[in-house]
Amino acid sequence: MKICVSAVSGDLDAQIDPRFGRCQCFVIVNSETMEFEAIPNISAGAMGGAGIQAAQTVANKGVKVVITGNVGPNAYQVLSSAGIELITGASGTVREAVERFKKGQLTATGGPTAPMGFGMGSGMGRGRGVGRGMGRGRGQITPPYPTQPPTGISSVADRSASKEQEMQMLENHIKNLQQQLEQVKKRMEELEKG
Repeated sequence: MKICVSAVSGDLDAQIDPRFGRCQCFVIVNSETMEFEAIPNISAGAMGGAGIQAAQTVANKGVKVVITGNVGPNAYQVLSSAGIELITGASGTVREAVERFKKGQLTATGGPTAPMGFGMGSGMGRGRGVGRGMGRGRGQITPPYPTQPPTGISSVADRSASKEQEMQMLENHIKNLQQQLEQVKKRMEELEKG
């Protein structure tokens, strides 16, 4: 049986990426032989519709099961329509997730686990706003750091994951953000040299 796991890189020992539509890679594993195919997620940087595009990519590969951290409503609809079993709240490595599935330790999800737009934010903005905020802040000070987890992270994890799973999902989110920051820094260096 073909099992697709959203991952941060393309091998069995890669960590599960908690975002389905914007994960870095899909690792498609034959559950009998543990042979796998790694497919880069070309929709990860899409301006919109990443979940739908990712779900279509996976469905076209003949996958029967998807294991991920979270899935939005659009991707859920495409996967469900294709008859693909969906398991969310997963953490650890691709290999561990497939082994847990084979042992019957993972169960199907009853619906989407992420709100619309949960995985967004990996795009490269160009900073071309026209600055018309009109200064209506009324003197309120905004701290330079978030006082709560990013919107959707804790509320989504609370519904579908244990404390350990939520911690792993947040750690994976930190790794993804660090990778994105490195990509931005690299691009800035390229632009400075160019």
